[in-house]
Amino acid sequence: MKATGRCLCGAVTYSAEEVETDVHSCHCDICVRWNGGPSFAVSVGQVSFNGEQNIGRFDSSEWAERGFCSHCGTNLFYRLKQTDHYMVWMGTFDNLTPFKLADEIYIDKKPALYDLVGDHPRLTGEEFIALLTEEDDSQ
Repeated sequence: MKATGRCLCGAVTYSAEEVETDVHSCHCDICVRWNGGPSFAVSVGQVSFNGEQNIGRFDSSEWAERGFCSHCGTNLFYRLKQTDHYMVWMGTFDNLTPFKLADEIYIDKKPALYDLVGDHPRLTGEEFIALLTEEDDSQ
């Protein structure tokens, strides 16, 4: 699927290809602090930005960075540095209709004040890391 999106003020727009419709929600300490709540992100195969000079980038770990509009502060993406893989924040897409919640990770870190409804996988941080390790071992 192809999709477009933007930040709140429009200083950054994007066009993405190979957009998955599965939304992944993360409750890790970094995502909750970054977003003021859980993240809702969508994997994309490719993304091109207009207004790239307005994108601030923050190295949130050795392996990832987070991008945001330096004008309005909208959180735009999470990027894995080694593979240049982008997870784009679901709320920045122009059309949210095709998306559905697919899973939650770091459920053991989720604050008690909210719960997401639906019958979807919920993984602890340890389970999620183990899953990633399994995927790395199979390649």
